Amino acid sequence: MSLPARVTTQRLTLDLVSPEEAVRMREGHRDQRWHPDYPRQDDRDAASMVKSGDVWGPRHIARTFDDVVFGSIGFFGPPAPAADEVPEVEIGYGLVADGRGRGVATEAVRALLVLTDALGVRVRASVSPENAASLRVLAKCGFTQLRGANEDGELVMARPLQTAVSDD
Repeated sequence: MSLPARVTTQRLTLDLVSPEEAVRMREGHRDQRWHPDYPRQDDRDAASMVKSGDVWGPRHIARTFDDVVFGSIGFFGPPAPAADEVPEVEIGYGLVADGRGRGVATEAVRALLVLTDALGVRVRASVSPENAASLRVLAKCGFTQLRGANEDGELVMARPLQTAVSDD
């Protein structure tokens, strides 16, 4: 099993950013589907990680009802073995200001966690200790392991790998 190019939830579509879109994002061009405040600087930074055919790269977060892109989510590269040999990836996400406070980030993260769990891949995230909203998202999504701080002073948190319970 691999990650699909499009992930859908009740309210969202999470489509991989294409190499062409990544160029437009980095160069400051606009797309009619994009919210007026998108891409943010973090979205443009994430666009620099886009590689053709890489399903572990950045994705647009769009509303299903009008297809407006108002944020991004994705992994910082494919899984790699952690110190305990469990495959692990880092996730990042962000929304334009008027997209926040509605559970969108939580919904998007959870959608990707379902897929990483099925693949046996653990997920970690780095977040500023002052970013209360993002800390709430991570808590709601089951990120319970605090691994200290990275070189930027961000908290590094991980979500224990969820495994299916057998009926045997």
